[in-house]
Amino acid sequence: MIRITLKPGREKSLLHRHPWIFSGAIARLDGVPTAGETVEVRAQDGRFLAWAAYSPQSQIRARAWSFDEHENIDDDFFRRRLENALTQREELVEASTGVRLVHGESDGLPGLVVDRYGPVLVLQALSAGVEARKQTLAQQLMALTGAVGVYERSDVDVRQLEGLPPVTGLLAGALPPDPLTIDEYGLRMHVDVAAGQKTGFYLDQRENRHRIGRLAAGRDVLNCFCFTGGFSLAALHGGARSVLSVDSSAEALQLAEANLALNPLPAERASFVEADVFKYLRLLRDQGKSFDLIILDPPKFAPTAQHVQSAARAYKDINLLGLKLLRPGGLLATFTCSGGMSAELFQKIIAGAAVDARCDARIVERFTAAPDHPVSLAFPEGDYLKGLLVRKG
Repeated sequence: MIRITLKPGREKSLLHRHPWIFSGAIARLDGVPTAGETVEVRAQDGRFLAWAAYSPQSQIRARAWSFDEHENIDDDFFRRRLENALTQREELVEASTGVRLVHGESDGLPGLVVDRYGPVLVLQALSAGVEARKQTLAQQLMALTGAVGVYERSDVDVRQLEGLPPVTGLLAGALPPDPLTIDEYGLRMHVDVAAGQKTGFYLDQRENRHRIGRLAAGRDVLNCFCFTGGFSLAALHGGARSVLSVDSSAEALQLAEANLALNPLPAERASFVEADVFKYLRLLRDQGKSFDLIILDPPKFAPTAQHVQSAARAYKDINLLGLKLLRPGGLLATFTCSGGMSAELFQKIIAGAAVDARCDARIVERFTAAPDHPVSLAFPEGDYLKGLLVRKG
């Protein structure tokens, strides 16, 4: 058995069931493991700590599959983990046919993300351990879910850190010929699994879209970074007086308009603008425009802690402009999906934006990811989506 022995004192995180073993924590490697191979991890005094997948090129040198010395890391192990993840989703998600089935470390499967869009699954292999097993995992997922196909979207930057190239394409089964659609709280939406953001849709914002919809009645709404219009449709469904949706992607806006056409919603209340959001917010300010509800759901400005300083300036800029465009008593729903951004820092940035906007504001609600995106207590890094609902005084 290939074995990793840790330096003295470096076993504490594993004893607390955090699944990552960094290269700097390793004192000795006995054997020559291949990428993704299961290795035994022990403390300096010989105590067993974990079975982990080895990643020779990543600073996260191994990711723990199990902390049970007597567990076999075989096909049955992965099938059991998948079954457990699927069972939990049955009681977590009731109002959508788009569901996250596996959420990486929080489901005991580090580096594996699986989303379901009706009859199709989309898989992301984000670690060497999952990469080595993705064909088997795809077949197991199809057998367990009855899905007709598994499409791979392993085209995210984190794979570079694992020494893995980007990969997209059909992994198993087949794709249905018609465009994919999902149902979410009474709304139908197209999903582009091949070219859409993430795995094709932002499933993590499901409950937040529903909440914004309930707040939108009678309000003039501005939805920034609207992507394919999820928040916009929810606002119209909830009775918004008008919804202005802005995004820099013409393709995303085309899909947003197609999503609007799928639903019996008042299209005359909706407008779509292709523009750089930062510049367009300034234009709206200069034109004296104002809104009752503004949604700011930008892309990831700070993927790591090294990007936080520059990201903080960007977040403050858009939130300052948003607060200036907000009518007294209006609501600002503002989000960050940046893993490097803490909830405390994000709140501090919004507070600074309110000071510079010379307005009183208060947090009336906090947003988190949908419940099919759980956060393991042992893995706080999984808590990447933070949001605030702020009322302008």
